[in-house]
Amino acid sequence: MILMFASDIHGSAAGCEAMFRQFEKEKADKLILLGDLLYHGPRNDLPERYAPKEVLRLLNLYKSELLCVRGNCEAEVDQMVLEFPCMADYMALWLDWRMVMCTHGHLFDMDNIPNVKKGDVVVSGHTHLYEAEKRNGIFYVNTGSVSLPKGGNPPTYAIYDMGAFIIKNISGNDLKVLPLN
Repeated sequence: MILMFASDIHGSAAGCEAMFRQFEKEKADKLILLGDLLYHGPRNDLPERYAPKEVLRLLNLYKSELLCVRGNCEAEVDQMVLEFPCMADYMALWLDWRMVMCTHGHLFDMDNIPNVKKGDVVVSGHTHLYEAEKRNGIFYVNTGSVSLPKGGNPPTYAIYDMGAFIIKNISGNDLKVLPLN
């Protein structure tokens, strides 16, 4: 099974289109979105081609391919127009024998993670900085942002395939690999 993880679209039609191009190229089975889908929030500049209605249209086209958690920029009004659920604060998946805790990162982060143990995985966004490392026996992946990366990074997403998480730039080039062993 191939899973794609992405976060922090922030209403960027350019970022959303690039994300779905990579989803198709990766031939992923599901796309897990980690929040901040439609709006840029008061701390961010407007992203390239800021067009929340266009992002909404694209997301709804792929609704059967998506699993989603809420970011700090989601509101109940977003759920009224999105045709898939996006208001859960976290989601647990099982990959092989490991639990994968998916969250945006504004409520739960590496310092505050419920129900994880050594060997489990936490996947988040929120900081707009990609990471992939093992900390205190827990695997931690931050997908970065597909539209508003920070720290001089390119737009990024993550893939889970063959027992490893791979951070990739929006063109599909590997930036960092985290084997789960």
